Amino acid sequence: MNDAALVHHTGIDLRPDHSRVIASFFLPGVEDVGPGHSRAAPVIQRILDLSEAEVETAYADVEQRFIGRHPDLRAMFDEHARMVMTRIDPDMHLSGARHMLLGACFTHESTIEGAALCNPSAVLHPVQSGDDTAFVMSVRGIGEGHRSTIGFRTGTLAPDGSVTIDTAGSFPHRTTATDGRHHKASFHEMLAGMGDDLENAAFILDALPETFDTADLEAGIQRLEADGRSWRNVGVTVAYLRRFAASSYRSQFPADRPLSERVLMPRAPAEWQGMEDARFVRFTDADGAVTYLATYTAFDGVHITQQLLETRDFETFQMSPMAGAAAQGKGLALFPRLVGGRYAALSRSDRETNAIAFSDDLHCWNERSTIQTPDRAWETLQLGNCGSPIETEEGWLVLTHGVGPMRTYSVGAILLDLHDPRQVVARTDEPLLVPGTSQRDGYVPNVIYTCGGFAHGDTLVLPYGIGDQRISLATLSVSQLIGSMSR
Repeated sequence: MNDAALVHHTGIDLRPDHSRVIASFFLPGVEDVGPGHSRAAPVIQRILDLSEAEVETAYADVEQRFIGRHPDLRAMFDEHARMVMTRIDPDMHLSGARHMLLGACFTHESTIEGAALCNPSAVLHPVQSGDDTAFVMSVRGIGEGHRSTIGFRTGTLAPDGSVTIDTAGSFPHRTTATDGRHHKASFHEMLAGMGDDLENAAFILDALPETFDTADLEAGIQRLEADGRSWRNVGVTVAYLRRFAASSYRSQFPADRPLSERVLMPRAPAEWQGMEDARFVRFTDADGAVTYLATYTAFDGVHITQQLLETRDFETFQMSPMAGAAAQGKGLALFPRLVGGRYAALSRSDRETNAIAFSDDLHCWNERSTIQTPDRAWETLQLGNCGSPIETEEGWLVLTHGVGPMRTYSVGAILLDLHDPRQVVARTDEPLLVPGTSQRDGYVPNVIYTCGGFAHGDTLVLPYGIGDQRISLATLSVSQLIGSMSR
C-alpha cells in the first residue's frame, strides 16, 4: 500500500485570522526593536493641551472603533492611564474623557496570527464527556515582527472517525506572569555551558535546595556581592543567574476564559522574539498522575534554547529552562511515560539525525544515542521528530520529518522497540505527507510539518501545518500504518 493512501484528509483549513489581536500597554519611543527612549512626557503634554471638546470627540471616536474588539476596553484604558499618572501634577484634575484618552494613547494592538498559523500539536483534552473524544490542539501564531506565541484550539473526534474543530473565541487574552520555581541542576548545567560553573556559582547554589524561588536566589546574590572584593567576575556570574532565573515563570488564566482565547506570549528574555513549535504530550507518572508537558523553542532574536511547559488543566502554566547537550537546538520531544524508570525524549541536538535521550531530571538532558540517520532521497538534508512518541502494542510510533531537495519538508514514521526505544524496528519507505501542488505556497514554501498528534483506539489524529502558513488535520489507522512499514 502506498503510504499516502493511508492518510484520510479531513478538509479542515485553519488560516491566520488578522482580527485576533491583543491590546497591551504601549510606551512610545521604546519599541521592541532598535534603540530608543521614552516619549511619554511630550505625548502627555499634547493630550493635556487639547481642549475639552477635542478630547471628547477624540475619545468618542476611539471607543466607537474599538469597543467591540475588546470586552474590557474601558478598564484597560483606565489601567494604562494610571500607569503614567506619576508624570502628571497630582493637583491637576482630568475629566473622565481626558483620563480615558490618555489611557488609549498608551495602548496598542498587536496581532497574534497576522502572518501565519502553523506547527500544531494535539493531545486528549483533560475533560471528557459524551460519545465524542475531545482534544486540545496547540498552535504557533506568528504575528507582527515575526514574533511567535502559543495558542490553542479545541476539537472532537467522533465515533465515526470524523474530526471537528471548534470556532475560536473572539477575544484572545494574555495574562500577567509571576516568578516561577527554579531548579538547581539546570542552573549548574547552563552555567557549565557558559564556562562559569565555578566557585562564584557554588557559593550561591550550594546553599540552596534542589528547587528554590527568586527571593532565595537574590538572597544568595546579595551575600556574594557583599563580599565581592574576594571573588572574581562576580558581575558576570550574577548576570547569568538572573537571566536563567527570568526563564522560569508562571502564567494563570481565569477559569471562565475559553481555552481558545488563552495565549501564551513571550515573557522571558530568552524567548522575547518567540515561543516556537510546542510539542505537547499527556504524561502519566509512575503513580498514575497526569500532567500535560510541552517542550518549545525559545528565541531571543539570535539564540535558541529549549523550555519546558507544565500544566494540569490548561489554566495554570509553569515555564522553566531545559539544559544539557541533548537539549541543545530544536526538536526535543518527551515520551508520555517513564521508560525503564527514567524520563525519555527524542532529540535532534546535532541538527540532522534522530536520537534518544534519557534523564533522571526533566530539566537536564545529556545522554543521547543516535537511532536514525538520513539515507533516503526525501531526507538527505536532515531528519527530525514530529512530536512525542505514541505508545502502541507493537512499539513506540514516532512521526518524523525529513528535509530533501528544494528544502522540502515531508512527514514519515518509524517504530521503536517498546522496551528499548534505541532500537528502530520498522519505518515507512515513503513519506506519509508531502507538499502537493495546492500546498507548496505559504509563509515558508514547500513545508508540511507537525509537532505531534494523538491516538484514540486505532485512530491517529494528525494536525499539520502547510507552508508554515495554515493548518489542516488528517486521520490514519494506527494498525494499517504500522502494518505498512518495512521491518
